[in-house]
Amino acid sequence: MSFFSELKRRNVFRVGIAYVLVAWIVLQGIDFLVDLIDAPAWVLQIFFAAAAIGLLAVLIFSWVFEMTPEGLKKEREIDRGRSIAPQTGRKLDRVIIVFLAIAVVILLAERFYFPATSDDAERLANTPPQTPESSTQETAAPPKKSLAVLPFVALSNGPDDEFFADGLTEEILNSLAQLPELRVTARTSAFAFKGQDVPVQQIGETLGVGHVVEGSVRRSGDRLRVTAQLVQAGDGFHLWSKNYDRDYGDTILIQEDIAEQIAAALDVVLDNEKREAMRRSGLRDPAAFIAWQKGTRAAQEAHGAEAQVPGLLAANRYFEDVLEHAPDYAPAWVAHSDPYGHILNDSSTFENTVADVPEDIVENALELAMHDLAQAAETAGSLGERMGIEFDLAILSGDFLDIRRRLDTYLENEGCDHAQWVDPVAVVFGYAEPLTQRLGYVLECDPLWNTVQFSRARAALWAGEPERARAMIEDARRRNPHPWLDLIQVRSYLVEGQLETARNELDQSGVIGTFWQGVNQVSLAAAAGDREGARQAFDRTFSDGGESGFFRLQLLAMLGDREAANDLAGRIDENAYGPLPLTLVTAWCMCGAPFDLAATPNFAAKIEEGDLPWPPRVVIDFPLKGW
Repeated sequence: MSFFSELKRRNVFRVGIAYVLVAWIVLQGIDFLVDLIDAPAWVLQIFFAAAAIGLLAVLIFSWVFEMTPEGLKKEREIDRGRSIAPQTGRKLDRVIIVFLAIAVVILLAERFYFPATSDDAERLANTPPQTPESSTQETAAPPKKSLAVLPFVALSNGPDDEFFADGLTEEILNSLAQLPELRVTARTSAFAFKGQDVPVQQIGETLGVGHVVEGSVRRSGDRLRVTAQLVQAGDGFHLWSKNYDRDYGDTILIQEDIAEQIAAALDVVLDNEKREAMRRSGLRDPAAFIAWQKGTRAAQEAHGAEAQVPGLLAANRYFEDVLEHAPDYAPAWVAHSDPYGHILNDSSTFENTVADVPEDIVENALELAMHDLAQAAETAGSLGERMGIEFDLAILSGDFLDIRRRLDTYLENEGCDHAQWVDPVAVVFGYAEPLTQRLGYVLECDPLWNTVQFSRARAALWAGEPERARAMIEDARRRNPHPWLDLIQVRSYLVEGQLETARNELDQSGVIGTFWQGVNQVSLAAAAGDREGARQAFDRTFSDGGESGFFRLQLLAMLGDREAANDLAGRIDENAYGPLPLTLVTAWCMCGAPFDLAATPNFAAKIEEGDLPWPPRVVIDFPLKGW
């Protein structure tokens, strides 16, 4: 008798099939319990390994032993004429049929009654919601495969140790962000908790993530000690942790291992393609990421200063260091272009912020900005990033011929990238609702990005939905208060003509004694038809001199001084490098057309070139404005 026939006679095949069916059904139940209690993935892996080992044991057992009326006996001790193996085989057939039916029922139940347990449903659960309103974290639990990488704490105090720790953190974040299965909070929001003693549960709720990565870095000469840990935000349970005692030259290897270990702990299967994408991300050079952290901090401080351009130009020295080490790092090119955009807008509207800027930089700001953005577009790491950069480049260069297609394509993208100048262009030219939707996706990735929170609420106002805008503002204030949110909250009441409510809101806001209080007071007085009060508020706000053409044009429009508004708009049009300055004025005024197109022939030509609608809708009805 052949070996195969002997396996059949001893029912080894039947026993193996029955065992596999029973084990599969049991593993389905264990998988359900693992998901229910949110246990780590290795728990299920242990049970699977035990089942595989058990299969081998059962097959050997069924070969060696046979069931008889007297109980189990070794097969070689049984007289073949008295063997009941055929009857046992028929019983095993019935067992197989029963458990096969149970398995089919489970598969049908998963398919039709429990779709959330399928791989596709899990992928959809990790995808940003389709409506901005559903993005608030109070309405749903965070996706299981979501995390924020908090800034690693620098435990040594060398001159660059803090920047090194921040750089290592961002490199890990960038690596994990390459995995489509994970939703990783962007740097702006994750770093908002730097230096704060906030419970991980609160961080998870604020950022809408299920996990938090924490760590520390200590440098001593050429030695590094890095500690990293992955924590469940809901209960503080540690899923993974590891200490690294290595040489400084092993920094990139440490970063790669941390990212891969975290991915594995979150049950992300890494293949060669994913590993390569993780390794291509970021700067991969400690000197470069230290310079990037220094430049980022300097640029943030400059944006909070009254005179922004000098500080931004100082930050550029660090970005130039980054580009010397990593010339293909697109974010550094974008950051390096930022001061030139400020110079262009400020000089076009006669602001006094460029008085101390070298003349050659002011004269060549457009060429410098376009060069940087062209380099950024060429080195962009993703299609979404490239689309956003190319949009900004088209706006700066005044290329409006294809602007509608660019807007449609960009606003349909559901990624995390955000173009700097898309917000004012979209609201002015009739894309307020798609922009509101688009910025919802951006905030899913970066929920504490306050300028995007402001832009999204403003877009909702332009779309004619003040109540929706206030809901966005309330959620944003809860996460990350900012004066611009107070400004747009006041505007939301002006949209509905609720002047007293707007005034009370201004009195209770956090902008008292600031520049933005003055801007709101101008708008409030103009909305009340108080011409003199608006002018006095304007003079108080801009008492340091300078023409302040950007805000003066808005005031003239709000007060209905059409001739003066057209005269100033015409001067800006002659002085401007393109259509952006007047588009920005229109977006901020929210008063329809602040000027007549006949007064701005260059701007009018761009409107015609792009086949764009004009005049824009009136968001706030200022009673003194008669056109």
